[in-house]
Amino acid sequence: MNQIHYTAIVDSHAELGDDIKIGPNTIVEAEAIIGDNVTIGANCLIASYAELRNNVTIFHGVVLGTVPQDLKFSGEKTRLVIGEGTTIREYAMLNRGTAQHGESTVGKNCFLMAYSHVAHDCIIGDNVILANSVNLAGHVEVGDYAIIGGLVPVHQFVKIGVHCMIGGGFRVQQDVCPYSLVAGYPLKVVGLNSIGLSRRGFTKETITLLDKAFKYLFFSKLNTSQALEKISSELDMIDEMKIILNFIKSSTRGMIK
Repeated sequence: MNQIHYTAIVDSHAELGDDIKIGPNTIVEAEAIIGDNVTIGANCLIASYAELRNNVTIFHGVVLGTVPQDLKFSGEKTRLVIGEGTTIREYAMLNRGTAQHGESTVGKNCFLMAYSHVAHDCIIGDNVILANSVNLAGHVEVGDYAIIGGLVPVHQFVKIGVHCMIGGGFRVQQDVCPYSLVAGYPLKVVGLNSIGLSRRGFTKETITLLDKAFKYLFFSKLNTSQALEKISSELDMIDEMKIILNFIKSSTRGMIK
């Protein structure tokens, strides 16, 4: 049974699942889609074309699926999709996509803290954490299990690799290598995110191999091409190593070094 507060305004053309809770003064616009077992707090806006999949939890004052903050946007029908099990805390704002990508997406089991912002056409993987007041500009991609510390702005078109951790308060203007720990002014790789990898069940052998790759890439006098050649010729090409190599080769904004 759905529990919708009598002051909430839910458009008759919104699609509602089962066991939904909607708090006071929340607005759900036409063509929004809300899955099963979703909880939406008070004073929220779920705009048209936003889709919340099952078991999503939305706290007070969140705004989801509003039109992009992009002067090129001309009213095209685009989407925002929030994956299963994701939690979004107070006053976060997430915009839908533009014609360039068509949608903004947040994966499964993510945790977006208060005042975080996800702009148009962003792609956020599964199990990602955005701490308070993280601001992602348009077209940012964030890999699975990445953690971004509080107050971090991320430049448009930046790609953040899987399992990396970005310290709070730093500005990210280039791509961040998978599995890395980054911090400092200017922002730099300070090491492998070994503690995070260990907590997630990566073996000691895998962590040791990744640490060797990082020494070639970030803590030697080799340039990137030379480091990649050393890694390819001297280290086992485990899946994690392939992820790093493919990420670097596909980088368009350059890498944080």
